[in-house]
Amino acid sequence: MRIVITGAFGFLGRQVTDALLGTRTFRGAPVDRLVLADRVVPSGAAVAADPLVDIVRGDVADRLGELFAEPVDVLIHLAAAVSAACEADFDLGMSANVDTTRALLEAARAQSAAGGPMPRVVFSSSVAVYGADPALPLPPVVSESTLPTPRSSYGTQKLVCEQLIADYTRRGFLDGRVARLMTVSVRPGKPNAAASGFLSGIIREPLAGSPAICPVRPGLRVALASPRRTVAGILRVAEVERGAGPGRLDGGVPVNLPALTVSVADMLTTLRRVAGDATADLVTIAPDPDIEAIVGSWPADFDNARAAALGLDRDPSFEALVRDYLEDHADAVGDGARP
Repeated sequence: MRIVITGAFGFLGRQVTDALLGTRTFRGAPVDRLVLADRVVPSGAAVAADPLVDIVRGDVADRLGELFAEPVDVLIHLAAAVSAACEADFDLGMSANVDTTRALLEAARAQSAAGGPMPRVVFSSSVAVYGADPALPLPPVVSESTLPTPRSSYGTQKLVCEQLIADYTRRGFLDGRVARLMTVSVRPGKPNAAASGFLSGIIREPLAGSPAICPVRPGLRVALASPRRTVAGILRVAEVERGAGPGRLDGGVPVNLPALTVSVADMLTTLRRVAGDATADLVTIAPDPDIEAIVGSWPADFDNARAAALGLDRDPSFEALVRDYLEDHADAVGDGARP
């Protein structure tokens, strides 16, 4: 079993890698090689010493020969340019998201056509494929049957990739699976260029004793998932059997991973309750119309039934997300914010 992960040294890539190295199996079969591909690889990455691991450094589209030098059984495609970066630079988003994904699909197709194993391709999509189009408002509760009408370049690019994967799967070129991710909170580490990055930053930075800007109105409602639940969802979509009925993946329809719906005001109230007034007061509300236009176009309320049929549940509360972060990243929490 040879598994390739793109974006392997990003936050979710590291989490998925750790989960696979923890079990060293996929669907009950031993993992023989785990290929970690990323444009940037941290120097001295401890994972490089693991005997199962091969590392491929560079742009994915330029390294297809290395990634497919031996048969790929599973490809978990997490590499992407993120939302605000795609809005600022259209060509970057098209190249990193659409062109790279199509190149990977073509390499997987070529492997099958040459008589190799049919790759199982797992794609991380996004809640950003949905948008509140004035001509076609979203329903109060969104499900996989809701027509995606993205209102950002990032969401459009993710939707294009979803449709390509569905057609490649229909044609029998590969076994494609799409997990639509909710906004992941609380992410550790430094801020990134995602429009939704503040949904981690307004918790992470104050817990570390640093100020944070909230660029949206507190009443904005959002759909969130913890890193733990997100990684579990990606791997469940990757491993599940195909077919009809509960616990199986039917057709080429994406799976919306379970969503916890909260308002930004609820998030800040939870921060105040868990970490105290001094920590919560480090957050300043400073609306940014561009950020709110992107994040505010995404739905907040989801029907989680399809994910639940696969055994996936949403996080129980936003406080649980914060406490997960405190447990998993205690070294990033200042003394004044410890509950």
